[in-house]
Amino acid sequence: MRIVLVGPPGAGKGTQAAYLAENLSIPHISTGDLFRANISQGTQLGQKAQEYMRAGKLVPDEVTIGMARDRMEQPDAENGFLLDGFPRNLSQAEALDGILRETGTELDAVLDLEVPEDEVVRRIAGRRMCRNDSSHIFHVEYSRPRTEGVCDVCGGELYQREDDSEETVRKRLEVYHTETEPIIDYYKAQDLVVTISALGKVAEVTKRAMEALGRAA
Repeated sequence: MRIVLVGPPGAGKGTQAAYLAENLSIPHISTGDLFRANISQGTQLGQKAQEYMRAGKLVPDEVTIGMARDRMEQPDAENGFLLDGFPRNLSQAEALDGILRETGTELDAVLDLEVPEDEVVRRIAGRRMCRNDSSHIFHVEYSRPRTEGVCDVCGGELYQREDDSEETVRKRLEVYHTETEPIIDYYKAQDLVVTISALGKVAEVTKRAMEALGRAA
């Protein structure tokens, strides 16, 4: 299957993408991984992206599109892929359509993870990270540490990232509504969108998603 995964920040796209890609035996292609791989490998596109990032500027669509195109042309993506974070806007969605036309393929589904805005804020603003190891993550409601402000794993101090403040989260949601949400209507016009609730336990959401994708296929 060829799938695009969309949803607001905090919807659990990264987590679901990993499980779905494994269940469907297709590569999970995320924008973050594309940037890291191209920059670490010193590709021409990676060098261009790094120049913009160092200057504090947004990486142009053409660079992101080029990275996505290269990745989708790899042998492991021949029979399908799951795109996470791409396309991010209408321009990228139109470019993706062009890439697929060139290869004689098409999308099977656009999976839209739906989460109420207040829940998004609750999920992200409640996160607490360990200063010693950023992989140690807790939550003030859903995954509390045994001792408030102290990491269960290593005893490090827990803190809230600046990016996780409620004000920043609401700004990120504004960007999502303005830039990314319009692609949902774009794909609805192609009868590709499958919307599911992303509330509940991870396994429940994965089961919901697999059933919805099965119907779409």
